[in-house]
Amino acid sequence: MYVGRFAPSPTGPLHFGSLVAALASYMEARHAKGKWLVRMEDLDRPREQPGAAEAILRTLDGLGLHWDGAVEYQSRRVALYRDALDCLKAHTYPCGCTRSEIADSALALDGAPVYGGTCRNGLPPGKTARAVRLRVEGEIRFVDRAQGPQVQRLERDVGDFVLRRADGQFAYQLAVVVDDARQGITDVVRGADLLDSTARQIYLQQRLGYPMPRYLHVPAAVNAAGEKLSKQTGAEPVDALGRGEALRRAFTFLGQAPTDDLDEAVRRWDASRIPSRRIAS
Repeated sequence: MYVGRFAPSPTGPLHFGSLVAALASYMEARHAKGKWLVRMEDLDRPREQPGAAEAILRTLDGLGLHWDGAVEYQSRRVALYRDALDCLKAHTYPCGCTRSEIADSALALDGAPVYGGTCRNGLPPGKTARAVRLRVEGEIRFVDRAQGPQVQRLERDVGDFVLRRADGQFAYQLAVVVDDARQGITDVVRGADLLDSTARQIYLQQRLGYPMPRYLHVPAAVNAAGEKLSKQTGAEPVDALGRGEALRRAFTFLGQAPTDDLDEAVRRWDASRIPSRRIAS
């Protein structure tokens, strides 16, 4: 059975960019007569806005995007991430580098600094363990259903990446892989701003013996300045647009016929019409 999910971070109200990802994942699941789950990625508590999770859920419900089962919260699943990290012990090592020490490295595909492996063979003199990194090697290839064939050489493009941060918090890459596997997610539909993270997640799936879901990355919505829509860039809450306008705009953005009739949209849904580009306005 098809099992999809929408996994927002509760850092603010649902905006148009998040709606696009939610709607695409919902339509894929309903068109396949499968399940659609909602999971709050609330591990980064300092960035969480009080009441945002509840507001997102109210907005989804008001739009007619009704989920199956109970909503999951990453903050309640920490024991699962701890177990997974323990399973990866043979492939991890402590890192004592600070962000400023890494920042001089070349940039990765998604703009993050590539880690040069300073602590890979042991902590240098004077350094103390801060984060836990996963040792990577080889090449990851996969075919994204919207963006086409993808290839990433992890050592060159990313470097050994963090699984537990210096503040003790588990990293997004580990949490999302564990959650998708534990919830039986067969298909991940999300914004293309996360496309460059996918190779790392597939590598983790391989190390943990998890099945690999299919991936479909829809264009990330940007504003007139080319900035990804977010709370930080002043993205307008979906509630301010009105249900009909919000849905019609989102369907048009996804290459579908504009409508606010979800039953009709499910019948006519065609993922092959989703634009094969990373960003769109």
